[in-house]
Amino acid sequence: MSTRVNLIVEGGQTKANASLAQPLSPLGVNIQEIVTGINEKTANFKGMKVPVDIEVEDDKSYTIEVGSPSISELIKTELKIDKGSGEPNKNKIANMGIEQVIKVAKMKQDSMLVNNLKSAVKSVIGSCNSAGILVEGKNSIETGKDIDSGKFDKEINEEITEVSQEKAATLQKQLKSIQQEIKKEMEKELAEKEAEEAEKKKIEEATAAEAAEGEESTEEGEEGEEPAEGEEGAESKAEGEEAPPKEESKE
Repeated sequence: MSTRVNLIVEGGQTKANASLAQPLSPLGVNIQEIVTGINEKTANFKGMKVPVDIEVEDDKSYTIEVGSPSISELIKTELKIDKGSGEPNKNKIANMGIEQVIKVAKMKQDSMLVNNLKSAVKSVIGSCNSAGILVEGKNSIETGKDIDSGKFDKEINEEITEVSQEKAATLQKQLKSIQQEIKKEMEKELAEKEAEEAEKKKIEEATAAEAAEGEESTEEGEEGEEPAEGEEGAESKAEGEEAPPKEESKE
């Protein structure tokens, strides 16, 4: 009966550390030998997180099966970036050429549920969008439409995977232009929001001032209010009346 060990390793740079020793030591295999085998099989994925399955038999023989890194790992490696954007709709961090997308799609195609390279390319573009990465200066929806229309059929059919220096410069120029446009739009939205809040505050202050002025007028009116008609005469009459004479007691 065999035992299967599933690991995520660093391609081409795996070391005999605790994460490997813990599941493999009880199986009695030569860990350093396995590490060497993993590094040989993952050399093409150097620096990437790679899934690896190790099948160990009862006689301590083993086989190493290497899966492909995730699409996001392949994209980051191709673009030489550490991570995607935390705000993909507001912060665009890179602009891939269709050739680079094809390169990633070819590396991942065998493990994807797709029928052809074009479909694999569209899947990769979807991952780019969620990481704040443009493709040919556009988001995934727009680029997907271009692919469906046949705009990149030549590159896909010929499996072109290298971007020329001239195109790389154009892609970078596109990215900077789009970043500036997004920045201006965000500044405009912020200015509008601040103006709206300032106007709201102004209205609230004016309303509060009117309310305070109304209360003050009411108090002044109550202090200077004259007696109602009839009250003054009644008061004078009361003051003019004399007390009735006191009866003398008869003895």
